[in-house]
Amino acid sequence: MNPSGSVLLEAQDITKNFAGTKALAGARLTLNAGEVHALLGANGAGKSTLSRVISGHVRRDGGTISYKGRPLDLKSPREALDVGIAMVMQETSLAPDLSVLENIFLPRLGQPGWLSRAAMRRDAAAILSELGQDHGLTLDVEVRELSAAQRQLVEIAKALALESELIIFDEPTASLSPGEVERLFEIITRLKASNRAIVFVSHRLEEVFAITDVITVMREGRTVAASVETRSLSQTDLIRLMVGRELGAIYAEPAEAEAARGAPVLSVRSLKSPPLVRDVSFDLHAGEILGLGGLVGAGRSETVEAIFGLRPRAGGTLTLAGKPFAPRRPAEAIRAGIGLVAEDRRSQSIVPDLSVKENLLLAHLGRHRGFGLGYGRLQTKIDELLARLELPAHRLMDDSLLNFSGGMQQKIIIARWLLLEPKVLILDEPTKGVDIGTRSSIYAILRDIAAAGTAVIVISSEFEELLGLCHRIIVMSDGASIADVPSALLDEEKLTLLAAPRSSMERNQRLLDALASEHRGAAFWAIVDDDRVFCLNAVTANAEADPAFHAGSTPRFGETRIGAALAARAQGFVRDPESGLSSLVVEVKSPRGHDLGAIGLVLGPGREPPPAEAIRDAIVEQFRSTV
Repeated sequence: MNPSGSVLLEAQDITKNFAGTKALAGARLTLNAGEVHALLGANGAGKSTLSRVISGHVRRDGGTISYKGRPLDLKSPREALDVGIAMVMQETSLAPDLSVLENIFLPRLGQPGWLSRAAMRRDAAAILSELGQDHGLTLDVEVRELSAAQRQLVEIAKALALESELIIFDEPTASLSPGEVERLFEIITRLKASNRAIVFVSHRLEEVFAITDVITVMREGRTVAASVETRSLSQTDLIRLMVGRELGAIYAEPAEAEAARGAPVLSVRSLKSPPLVRDVSFDLHAGEILGLGGLVGAGRSETVEAIFGLRPRAGGTLTLAGKPFAPRRPAEAIRAGIGLVAEDRRSQSIVPDLSVKENLLLAHLGRHRGFGLGYGRLQTKIDELLARLELPAHRLMDDSLLNFSGGMQQKIIIARWLLLEPKVLILDEPTKGVDIGTRSSIYAILRDIAAAGTAVIVISSEFEELLGLCHRIIVMSDGASIADVPSALLDEEKLTLLAAPRSSMERNQRLLDALASEHRGAAFWAIVDDDRVFCLNAVTANAEADPAFHAGSTPRFGETRIGAALAARAQGFVRDPESGLSSLVVEVKSPRGHDLGAIGLVLGPGREPPPAEAIRDAIVEQFRSTV
């Protein structure tokens, strides 16, 4: 392993053309051992192309690369792996018919010699445990059965199994929840400490400032800022370098949806679609942007797929515009006025053999009936949309949408549905893998169509996005909707705790059960804010001690039966003068010092409280071991 700070790789004046288009035009990059290096730029800037050149996926047309002081001319990804360079791809490069285990060790399967499957299982289990997926991913399941987010985790695990000296992470967090991102950052920090060089490609600027040491910025295939210390830049400086201009606030304050007080456009009641959707209910109103928040595996994507007719429903009811709605296939949903921008645009939204214009008009064909294609009458609307999305009209005639950057692909896919003027537009990870400028324009479009009366559902693993864009958030966990909260009442911390999988709370559940049972009262886990309680879990063993809130509810202190205790946050029991209930509220933290809310014990009227100190100490000690 190279000493920390030494130059591991140096790329100079790299050029690359694709069918006459300059993807790289004099790009340069210097990577040091023991350093996390951000590679940034708008969509189409050349970040992914340069990464693919360095990792052997693409042959450069010009320029030089040296690795460990020697010239490097890679002809394949296998050669890159052999010298210690690995890449975690933005669009996963997994074998769908192989298992998770076989994909993690895919590079080893091509090497001569005998492999121990038992050793592979042991190593894979250790890697998944590091990623917090020891229960979330099954080693024997085929990759084709996984969601996009789960495939991304397998891609990361595959790179970690190689123990390479240089690892390129291309948008590794695009589908990950905040908790999974934090675990990945811990791994990156350990890799850095072992003197590996890490390239971190991301459009999430807050992540760049949190994890990287230096930044290189690309624009239009060129390097415009090389190896600048991250701490020397502000977010405004960075955006200006990336897009060549300043942007306004990326999140406008979401206006209150006027129609939200009227009848809902879409009502979902007790929706079931096994195995991942168990019990989902919510209402969606015209002019409203509604978020579905949760962690990977919560059932968010599967819920909207069931609504759209992509997934069979086993129970529950749907109502659209006041009428029963039960689509058996997507064409029925499209004709009823529902559009879906799917999470995985490569496999779910793009038809590679069709031109850009044909991809744009794909949803129109699904709804169109009668002779001909009906393209002519849409031309004016197409021209307006292209101008609104800042898409060059002449690119509509390109042979393949895959020639476009990720951001331009996403704009075309969104425009596909806007052409139909849907009643309900559902977007699953709408800004996955797109730059800050494209993200800003997508947000503006969604706010505009909502203001014009379209009802919008947004699924995002980026909680900041949900909070900044949506009016309300339906929190999902383990296939069920567990909370319906106005976004103005939430922050990332509250949303993360609300979304925590209930299946991972078994020991915490036992703690609440034991408290409630032993003291013949009620116990709860909640976030206690200025004047509101956000209940994460609650157990009532004695109805007389019911605090008047339950898991997922967010009442003000005065709306509960223990408002005095919630407001006081005292060290001992506090008796509420109105209800007569005595309550102990104990703030708890994780072993790393993160605030995890509070555990409460409520006793019925007339019960003499036991000594508070012993209960407090037991709660703090036991709760630390449950998270």
